[in-house]
Amino acid sequence: MALKVEDRLEKYIVENEKAFYRLAYSYVKNPDDALDVVQESIYKAFASIHSIQNFDHVKTWFYRIIVNVSLDFLRKRKREVTTYEEFMLSHDTGTVDHYSDIDLRRSLDSLPEKYRSIVVLRYFEDLKLDEIAEILDKNVNTVKTRLYKALHMLHISMDEEGKVHNG
Repeated sequence: MALKVEDRLEKYIVENEKAFYRLAYSYVKNPDDALDVVQESIYKAFASIHSIQNFDHVKTWFYRIIVNVSLDFLRKRKREVTTYEEFMLSHDTGTVDHYSDIDLRRSLDSLPEKYRSIVVLRYFEDLKLDEIAEILDKNVNTVKTRLYKALHMLHISMDEEGKVHNG
């Protein structure tokens, strides 16, 4: 017996919850906010479930929802006036950074959003360029150009062992 679309979506979300959280966190940089983004994305997905034409495209459809909810969240947060203490607390992840990741994280955070999104989706979420183009509603050539420019801006090079170097 075939599952209903709602059941298939629920199963997909449960199976990929960590990837969704990771993507949301890469935008909002706060564990609680990332959970809120994922929760809001799930709500929006079920509210617009009728828009899924082909369930084979659910991955890019749901990623697009997460990206849009994350960007909406950031726009809203930008408009809010925060005190210094609130600012400091909102950026405390409670985790310890490893020194090797700090430069890469800072460099990535310094990229304009349109470049950072592509790098995160490509290298941290392991999405194909055509999937990224669909998620961001951009032409594949635009995605390729922005990815190249982002990598140039980061000055990332890969050595033969696959280690990331800034330089």
